[in-house]
Amino acid sequence: MGRFNSIEERVLFSPDVPAPVNALLQAAVAASRCDETEAERLFIEARRLDCHCLDTYFALYKFYFYRARLADAEQAALAGLEEAARQGRFPADYKRLAREKEKWNLYANGITHFYLYSLKALAFIKLRSGQDAEARVILSVISDLDPEDRSGVSVISDLASALEQE
Repeated sequence: MGRFNSIEERVLFSPDVPAPVNALLQAAVAASRCDETEAERLFIEARRLDCHCLDTYFALYKFYFYRARLADAEQAALAGLEEAARQGRFPADYKRLAREKEKWNLYANGITHFYLYSLKALAFIKLRSGQDAEARVILSVISDLDPEDRSGVSVISDLASALEQE
């Protein structure tokens, strides 16, 4: 971590992120500008240090997405969805969750918001990967789970519709 320690913090993660994890995430963000291999190592180390910290999943799938490593981004997003569901004690499978939506309040807390946001990220990853049909299924499920559009899924839905019209 040495050479990245003196970089001032540039990214605000959740206030609940433990200080050692935050330090690794900050170093990874700084490293991502000049050394992607080191950045990836630091992101993964942060997740290993605290696999219950949802911000580590978010940071990793975002890192992969912006580098067009879509399969890796998808895996990181799926792992984040699994962890959020485990913490929230609801099904990780979004199709099952939609079938049983009356049992769950997906506006309850930060964990459920993270789940919706990561599901939106998964839809965008699928869309960028050319898996349009899967993306549309996920977007439809999110619209059903998030009728108030707190996750901002309408933006991705609009993009998907525009791409479909081309």
